[in-house]
Amino acid sequence: MIDKSRLNLEIDNLDIDILSILMKDATTAYTEIAKELIVSGGTIHVRMKKMEDLGIIKGSNLIVDAQKVGYDVCAFLGIYLEKGSIYNDAVAQLKKISEIVELHYTTGAYSMFAKIICRDTNHLRHVLNDEVQSIAGIQRTETFISLEESIKRQISLK
Repeated sequence: MIDKSRLNLEIDNLDIDILSILMKDATTAYTEIAKELIVSGGTIHVRMKKMEDLGIIKGSNLIVDAQKVGYDVCAFLGIYLEKGSIYNDAVAQLKKISEIVELHYTTGAYSMFAKIICRDTNHLRHVLNDEVQSIAGIQRTETFISLEESIKRQISLK
């Protein structure tokens, strides 16, 4: 459940209900949401615009099954930087590698942690050896290949 006391935003239970419905299925029509929540379609439009303006909603995505389009390897990459001051430069270079689909600045053993999607292990090896490890300031990397994604979900607002 969302802790609204921690938010400085003007959202209420109707906004949370709208978000909850769309997080389950982003293709749900505003008219269908309006019927379910017993409000007008215009209300849904206004609320959605407000949440976009507040930065709560940052867009929507089409979710593609990577394996079904020929990308069979998902790997996680722990990245060690030579020094923290090169973080921004490293991020700028890593953004250029399209196979990196997520990148996180982390605490603990790694400076950064990345999620990489590749066609196969040869493609992964190319990305690691020829692209990632050639970036100035990356000291070394450690790779973990995912065998199965068991859970993937949004946070629950209710």
